[in-house]
Amino acid sequence: MEIKRDLYLKKIIDRKHNGMIKVITGIHGCGKSYLLFNLFYNHLIESGVKDDHIIKIALDDRQNKIYRDPDYLCDYVHEYIKDNDMYYILLDEVQFVDEFEDVLNSFLHIANADTYVTGSNAKFLSKDIITEFRGRGDQIHVYPLSFSEFYNTLGGDKFNSFSQYITYGGLPQIINMNTHEQKKLYLENLFEETYIKDIVNRNKIKNDSDLKELLNVLSSSIGGLTKPNKLSKTFDSVKQSKISPITIEKYLNFLIDSFLINRATRYDIKRKKYIATPHKYYFTDLGLRNAIINFRQNEITQLMENVIYNELVIRGFSVDVGVVNFNERNKNNNVIKKQFEVDFVCNKFDQRIYIQSAYTLTDESKLMQEQSSLNKINDGFKKIILTYDPVIPHFNERGFYILNIIDFLLDSNFVK
Repeated sequence: MEIKRDLYLKKIIDRKHNGMIKVITGIHGCGKSYLLFNLFYNHLIESGVKDDHIIKIALDDRQNKIYRDPDYLCDYVHEYIKDNDMYYILLDEVQFVDEFEDVLNSFLHIANADTYVTGSNAKFLSKDIITEFRGRGDQIHVYPLSFSEFYNTLGGDKFNSFSQYITYGGLPQIINMNTHEQKKLYLENLFEETYIKDIVNRNKIKNDSDLKELLNVLSSSIGGLTKPNKLSKTFDSVKQSKISPITIEKYLNFLIDSFLINRATRYDIKRKKYIATPHKYYFTDLGLRNAIINFRQNEITQLMENVIYNELVIRGFSVDVGVVNFNERNKNNNVIKKQFEVDFVCNKFDQRIYIQSAYTLTDESKLMQEQSSLNKINDGFKKIILTYDPVIPHFNERGFYILNIIDFLLDSNFVK
């Protein structure tokens, strides 16, 4: 079953021959190897590149262990190149090579070589990987399947597919599994044996229990405002565990650096400035999030919000949490300061969109509640309310665009 990843394939194609090392990053299991060794390789062949001008090595294959020696790999590639035509070097799981940074940097000196690599250990999960290549690395970050990619592969009923997606997430391997037990075991093992071990080893964490507990807390509070001091008090009062705000901040950064979670910063829309704390945190993959808490808490409003955040990031938006402050007089004519929240402030170049997530709008009071924050924004940017209700896309009398979340996820033209 072929899974199309056209968005990422185009990003790789657009970077061909740019004189840089193309570094494909993303959480383990998101489809980096398939993207490089299947989709991009097929593109090269279809573009007329001869197979003997593609150096393709899966370094996690035991049969290829000889190439893990940095000097052998370096010499092999240099000697392989026989003419002046362009050669393409595709290395999967390059972290198996000792001193791989030096090896890859040496390939930059080959005028007719174009290098592409993937990696899945803690180092390649880190957002600072590009610095290893002295400013000559170009990162393509791959996310788990979007709902559109997920649904276009599986087909069937859209609402059933969406239910599957918010339960088991978008790691491609999930598509090949048929039972809940298979999917659950796969996600739990991936979380324990890969992500946690990588983070612990990379950052030399002596006791991983607090890290796991922090993930439990974050999993239960998607869309909630969170800051280290508050989390520290939660550990103290609820978990009977002493962990300082400084340590929590470090752990949060480790999780962000490993691409397991993303942080959304609050933005004061009227004053046009960022607010330092608190933040919101969203999981890169909901299947992993659900595995962390044993599939216990499936609050649809939280899951919807997480899916929307991920989709916006995949579409290239910078996504913040909006804050609208205003003054209002009470019945005694006293001025009262109030604050509303906009779920997402989405920016891309000179484009801005405000988005609210609402499970249902069937109750008029609920619609008024969701509109309240958008009503306080006086600029002319587009304002959207996404709902699970099966509505026909339309503008309401306030000029807000009402749209079903599945329509939004399946058609990028609604929000580009």
